[in-house]
Amino acid sequence: MTSPKSNPLANIDWAYLEFYVGNAKQAARFYSTAFGFEQIAYCGPETGVRGRASYLLEQNRLRFVLTTSLQPDDDVAKHVALHGDGIKDIAILVEDARAAHDAAVAAGARSVLPPTSLRDEFGTIVKATIATYGDTVHSFIQRDGYGGVFLPGFIEQRKASGAVAKAGLQAIDHCVGNVGWGEMDGWGEFYAKAFGFSQLVSFDDKDISTEYSALKSKVMSDERHRVKFPINEPAQGKKKSQIEEYLDFYRGPGVQHVAIATDDIIETVKALQANGVEFQDTPDTYYDALESRVGQIDEATKTLRDLRILVDRDDLGYMLQIFTKPLQDRPTLFFEIIQRKGSLSFGKGNFKALFVSIEMDQARRGNL
Repeated sequence: MTSPKSNPLANIDWAYLEFYVGNAKQAARFYSTAFGFEQIAYCGPETGVRGRASYLLEQNRLRFVLTTSLQPDDDVAKHVALHGDGIKDIAILVEDARAAHDAAVAAGARSVLPPTSLRDEFGTIVKATIATYGDTVHSFIQRDGYGGVFLPGFIEQRKASGAVAKAGLQAIDHCVGNVGWGEMDGWGEFYAKAFGFSQLVSFDDKDISTEYSALKSKVMSDERHRVKFPINEPAQGKKKSQIEEYLDFYRGPGVQHVAIATDDIIETVKALQANGVEFQDTPDTYYDALESRVGQIDEATKTLRDLRILVDRDDLGYMLQIFTKPLQDRPTLFFEIIQRKGSLSFGKGNFKALFVSIEMDQARRGNL
């Protein structure tokens, strides 16, 4: 593994997530009104970008780019036709995009875009892109020489969120990828070699299983635990797992969910519910012995029960989490809302309750 001193990916952060969608204008409206994002910038034919349109949405340190094709058969259109709406690019903010790209490629990553300087009157951005699981990519973004609103080609175009209630979403906590049978370890090694990441935690089918289905997962993380990539693969069970269902509907590996941090999950969930966001349900029995299972917490059990918020603890503290239902008609991408109170865990103690809820939806779809 690359040593931290020589690793150009040692000091990184989330830059943005780029979604490829069928209709970016409508998707921007959905994420604004449901999740409280504000539209900040736009690019398209009016700004000199041909064949596509993109909207930049922002909320605190979250940045989403929603891109749609204006053509029937370009890469964006083909991606949406195959996968439905989904995340194409998990972009990473780096200090030196050329060094990050070259180190990743030297470690075995496939280059999609070599280091390229993008310029306008506000300065220069350096961007480079590598391939990862499925059709997903990582772009390395270096913007220390740029003073514009986002990237060259974008113009400032501000629109208020239009949400009923402010959501208080802060930043990406982690981004989860689903891969095929037997592929998890290989992608873990990829992030270790290409990014210098280490394994933070892993779960096998004994940890993540129900009566019907199972999966395996490992979490790869940078040294500061700022950028974390859990990777899931199916495991053998009596029936089709949620990972298999995702792979069937997404037509291959891709981003399953994005965990978004909040400083007050109770107020965030109340706001999102007011905005019409639908969440996975949790059985009442989950809360019957909550305090004996996780110890003393600040939040009232009744409030957590009413909102269906889950709790888990590790040796550093505890965390609270809840999961939305899929964000589109295909049962693929969804969001997790998470508040950490010291804990670095990923909700191992909540897996069974969550997956029983997801399996109920699978059964209704006829896919369990």
